[in-house]
Amino acid sequence: MHDPVHRLPSLLEAVLSVGTDLELRATLQHIVDAAAELTEARYAALDMTDPGRDGLRGIRTAQRPEPPEPPERPEPLEPLEPLEPLEPLEPLELVVPIHVDDEVFGDLRLAGKRDGPFTDEDEQLVRVLATQAGIAIGNARLYETARQRERWIEGAAAVTTALLSGESAADALMTVAERARRLAEASAGVILQPTEDGGMEIVTASTLDDPGDIVGTVIEPGSPVLEQLLGGEPVFIDDSATDPRMTTHVRHRFGPNMMLPLRAGGRLLGTLALPRRRGGRPYTAVERLLATQFASQAALALVHAEAQHSRERLAVYEDRDRIARDLHDLVVQRLFATGMMLESTQRRSAGTGDTDKDVHAMLGRAVDELQSTIQEVRTAIFALQQPPADAPTTFRGKVLREAAGAAAVLGFQPSTRFTGAVENRLAEPVAGRLLTALRRALAAASRRAGVSRVEITVDVTAPLPDGRPGVRLTVFDDGGEGTTVTWQSPL
Repeated sequence: MHDPVHRLPSLLEAVLSVGTDLELRATLQHIVDAAAELTEARYAALDMTDPGRDGLRGIRTAQRPEPPEPPERPEPLEPLEPLEPLEPLEPLELVVPIHVDDEVFGDLRLAGKRDGPFTDEDEQLVRVLATQAGIAIGNARLYETARQRERWIEGAAAVTTALLSGESAADALMTVAERARRLAEASAGVILQPTEDGGMEIVTASTLDDPGDIVGTVIEPGSPVLEQLLGGEPVFIDDSATDPRMTTHVRHRFGPNMMLPLRAGGRLLGTLALPRRRGGRPYTAVERLLATQFASQAALALVHAEAQHSRERLAVYEDRDRIARDLHDLVVQRLFATGMMLESTQRRSAGTGDTDKDVHAMLGRAVDELQSTIQEVRTAIFALQQPPADAPTTFRGKVLREAAGAAAVLGFQPSTRFTGAVENRLAEPVAGRLLTALRRALAAASRRAGVSRVEITVDVTAPLPDGRPGVRLTVFDDGGEGTTVTWQSPL
C-alpha cells in the first residue's frame, strides 16, 4: 500500500470544496467532481438510493470515460513455461457508499483511472471524502428544507393577504391556483369542486399553456380517486398518465401530481391539484408536506374571505335600511309638508282674497319642494340599485361613494342631488376633476366645527358665465354661518 501522506493537500482541498455550496444539487456535483479529481478518474457518478426523496436523479461528471484504444495485434510468440500465480489484480472500478446520518444516501462510483487500476490509497482517500460528503449533504438538505419552508410560508401569507383584500370568488380561486403552481414548480395549478351528481369538476386552472381544455373537465362518480378526494384526503400520484386511478382526458399530458384537500372547519371547499409535466421530477416528502400545509392555510383564507364578503354584503343591506329610513323620515315628511302648503294656499286663495301674485309665489315654492323631493327619491333609488360589494362604475355611483365615505367622518349622510342627464353629458376627464373637487370640499367641511348638514348638487344644465354649456358642483355645509363651495367646468 502506498503512503497517502503526499496526497493530503489534495484531499484537504477536495474536502473543503464539497462544503462550499448549500444548494443540494451543487453540493452533489462538487462531491462527484472532487472524487474524480482526487483519484484521476475519467468517470465519476453518484447513484442515489432514494432519488424521490430529494427530487434528484444520479449526478455524474461532465467528462465521459474515454473509449480504450484497440490493442495492437502482437506477433505470435513461442509458448513459455508456466509462471507462478500472480496476486489478484487491483479493481478497475471503485465504489464507496456515502452515509447521511444512519442511512445510505448513495454510492460514489469511479472508473477509468488514467494511470492504471485504483489502489488502496485511492479507496482510503475517497472514503474520507465520502465521510465529509455525508455531512455536507445533511447540511444542504437542512438548508433546502428551510428555504422551501420559507417560500411556502411567504406564499401562504401572500395568498391570505390577496384573498382578504376583497377579491371575487373566482379571482380568489385563481389566486390560490396560480400561487401554488409557482411554489410547487408545477405545470398547472387546478381547483376542483364537487358537482351535484357526486363528481368533481375543474373550475379554475392556472397553466403555462392554454387552460381552455382543462376547465370544465369532470371526474365522474365512481372514479377510484374520487372517494379519497371527497373524503378530504390528499392523493399523491407518481405518473398521472399511467395511474389507473386517473380517468380524465387530460391525464396523459401530466406526470407526478399532488391532489390536496381545501378543507376548513369540517367543510370541503374543493381540491387543489398540482401536476407536473410527464417525465418531471417526483415530489419530495418535504414538498408534499409543505403543499398540504399550504392547502390548509389557503382553505382557511378562502373561508375568512367569504365571511368578509358576507359582512360587506350585510353592511350594504344595513345601509339600504338606513336609506329606507331616510326616505321615510325626510322624503315623506317633505311631501307631507308640501301637501299642507298647497292645501293652505288653496284655502287662503279662496277665503282671504290674496292676490294672484302671492298665490303664484307660494305655488312656485311648492313646486320647487316637489322637484327637490323627486331628486331625493331618484338618488335614494339609484343607491339601492348598486350591486352589493361592487365598486360603482357610473358617475352617479362614484359621487354617492364619495358622499358615503364622508359620512364616516361627518357622522351623518350628506344630501346629494343631480340635475340633468349627468351620465350622458358628463365624460372624462371632466368627471375626474369634479370628483377631485368634491373630495376636497367634503374634507374641508369635515374639518369645520358645528357642521350638521351637507348638501351636494351636481348640475349639468347650468350654463357658464360666457354662455357655454357646463357642469357646476355645489357643496354647502351649515358650519358657522354656512359655507358654499362652487366648482364649474365646460362640458
